[in-house]
Amino acid sequence: MYKLIILVLSRNKIYILPMNIFVSNISFKVREQSLKDLFSQYGEVSNVRIIRDKESRRSKGYGFIEMPDDKQGETAIEALNGFEHFERKLVVAEAKGKRDESAPATDAD
Repeated sequence: MYKLIILVLSRNKIYILPMNIFVSNISFKVREQSLKDLFSQYGEVSNVRIIRDKESRRSKGYGFIEMPDDKQGETAIEALNGFEHFERKLVVAEAKGKRDESAPATDAD
């Protein structure tokens, strides 16, 4: 199987976009730091976002994790899909759709 690595070239800068991981069935008690700690066991975590209701600010029970290294992200997905966290079995998969293009740039010489 071939894996597509997305690079964005712009004015002598290369943007390597992180793997975006979708996590659902998150307990309403869980905070971003708890998810970061959990996923950090498998590699570097660059961003954690739990989706919240705009009015009540209550968790909607799902969120996204960004990991810069795809191999570490795949390992985390395999290890944590179905993992019981705060008495709920997490559903973990690579997020569908385009990757976040706000990744930090590196100089290309």
